Amino acid sequence: MVRRQLAPYVFISPFYILYAAFMLFPLVSSMWTSFHFQRTLETNVFVGLFNYRILLYDPQFWQALFNTFYFTFGVLCVQLPVALGMALIVNARFLRGRNFFRLCFFSPTLVAGVFVAIIFRQIYHPDYGIFNMLFGIDIAWLEEQLLIMPSIIMTSVWQSAGFNMLYFLAGLQGIRRELYEAADVDGANRWQCFIDVTLPGLRPILIFVVIMSIINSLQLFDVPFVLLDGEGPGGHGRTIVMYLYQKFETSELGLACATGWTLAVLIFAVTMAQLRLMRAFGDEE
Repeated sequence: MVRRQLAPYVFISPFYILYAAFMLFPLVSSMWTSFHFQRTLETNVFVGLFNYRILLYDPQFWQALFNTFYFTFGVLCVQLPVALGMALIVNARFLRGRNFFRLCFFSPTLVAGVFVAIIFRQIYHPDYGIFNMLFGIDIAWLEEQLLIMPSIIMTSVWQSAGFNMLYFLAGLQGIRRELYEAADVDGANRWQCFIDVTLPGLRPILIFVVIMSIINSLQLFDVPFVLLDGEGPGGHGRTIVMYLYQKFETSELGLACATGWTLAVLIFAVTMAQLRLMRAFGDEE
């Protein structure tokens, strides 16, 4: 009898053991380390909130925070409209070869971020880059401080817009055709149908895509790190995760863990604020 009662717990125990070993323990350990001054496994001194105070007075941290939010804002303003536009195109009934265009739009998401950064390093090259040759200009895209973050944003748009397109496409196909037919009967034009029918129908998908885009943008690392071969001139390509990585490189483990938990709290706060602003909880005023 006892064996039968314990049998389900024995079968599910591998998951909880692995979760505790590879998720729960590292999380607790990193939080504990964030309250310590630690450079090696032997150097471990409790300093309380001192590491978090260092972040508040470190100009490099605030620059990384600004760059990260700059990128996040750019992604929301550029990538999401592009993704929605592509979804509207491939969802159009008059378009022939829609599966081909879907593949073309989605295929960049299959390329790893490191390879995307390597490709765009050649595209942005001041001597033989495609942009300069196509427009007949001479701009060092990755060396001009004001152009570094826009270049990273354009790279991210090319890589990730197709993935968000799939979510929007699924949302568009879930909107009932009767709503558009009723709008046509009422004399609504295409723009009015888009505002009054399409956007309200995409609201749940839009909330999800915005939140996931914010979370992914705040964790940006691989593309700018490879694209700029570091943090870029004057640190204008440094993100929060790159700042965290630099602290690990210099063996400032306590400060690195404090940065990671600050980022986690920041992601949580921004996500909750976004949900509230978009009334995802259904509290209509």
